[in-house]
Amino acid sequence: MQVWQPAYIGVGSNLSEPRVQVRTACARLADLPLTEVVLTSPLYASRAYGPVAQPDFVNAVVGVLTRLEPSALLAELIAIETALGRPAERQRWGPRIIDLDLLVYGRERRSDARLTLPHPGIVERSFVLYPLADIAPDLDVPGLGRVAELAGRLASDGLQRL
Repeated sequence: MQVWQPAYIGVGSNLSEPRVQVRTACARLADLPLTEVVLTSPLYASRAYGPVAQPDFVNAVVGVLTRLEPSALLAELIAIETALGRPAERQRWGPRIIDLDLLVYGRERRSDARLTLPHPGIVERSFVLYPLADIAPDLDVPGLGRVAELAGRLASDGLQRL
């Protein structure tokens, strides 16, 4: 059987009561097979990222221990998104009812058609690094550095702890 691996999942929503959507998704993560939720960050409000005009987001990061392989964990995250109403087709950088991103999985570094680890863009997104720093400031993101240092390089960009 696969050994327990730490993984971190970004959670975000800006449609249909975003706080409720984020809390619901976090609760669903606790039901994943072979996975234990260890820590959940506070919620943050953030301006939408990208060129599409849309409502502000609510974001959080959840730390888990899992025996699922990265691709199996990703499949479970997609299943939660689908169950919560996220359409399969969506506008890039557009509004979303729920977004679950596998940010970091153990010391894994990979880039293939389905999954890139660590998640691309993690170092430029305060809405990921600030909540991640709340629960894992000393985490060494493979190939990128310690979370606290990475977060310290970013302006908060209007990010607000809720």
